[in-house]
Amino acid sequence: MTEPHQLTTKQGRRIAYHLTPGQGPTVVFLGGFKSDMTGTKAIYLQDWAEAAGRSFLRFDYSGHGASSGDFLDGAIGDWFEDALAVIDAVTSGPLVLVGSSMGGWIALLVARAIPARIAGLVGIAAAPDFTEDSMWADFTDAQRAEIMAKGQIALPSEYSDAPYIITRRLIEEGRNRLVLRDPLALNFPTRLLQGTADIDVPPAVALRLLDHATGPDIRLTLVKDADHRFSTPACLALITDAITDVLESTI
Repeated sequence: MTEPHQLTTKQGRRIAYHLTPGQGPTVVFLGGFKSDMTGTKAIYLQDWAEAAGRSFLRFDYSGHGASSGDFLDGAIGDWFEDALAVIDAVTSGPLVLVGSSMGGWIALLVARAIPARIAGLVGIAAAPDFTEDSMWADFTDAQRAEIMAKGQIALPSEYSDAPYIITRRLIEEGRNRLVLRDPLALNFPTRLLQGTADIDVPPAVALRLLDHATGPDIRLTLVKDADHRFSTPACLALITDAITDVLESTI
């Protein structure tokens, strides 16, 4: 595996990325919360893009993977700024955004910021507004008091023995980035993929996003028994099918 390129943002954060040259639109993969660009979906999509001669970008947000910074210092707005910075610096022309979990939220923020460049969007268990509607809404009164007083709280994780540390800044800064409270126009082909067995981002989230967003070509695919990872061979094939469908819809 080649070493990633490095980009320093105007905020001084060093972002690691891999750019695969090829024909456009450029497919941009936006990973999830505490994920990095060496995950199953990111590498699968890079291999697919290389085989198809497709321009493809994957990167690590600050505090993730090979990028600089401490994860606990970050928040949704920082990671959105990171995404926009690397997209602006290393790509040109139209984009197809592919956002996984939190990356689905970041993709919606990017699409809202640079709508003229977006040719399409694919959400994989997209989790818009999760800091408010999942984390804060599900906290007990005691947990809310603890995070406000101590600045952070530890939550159990299904994916590792170490707990998730959720910071007060993550919650409070996320309130400035919500996308489901105001009109959300997705005026380009949009495909949402969602597993019915996803307990981290349940199907109700995808249905809410589908109901809230407006656009001429928005479709939701529910996959029975698929979980949040959405990384079985069948699920990975559905992702590339969705991207291909979006690309063909832009011709």
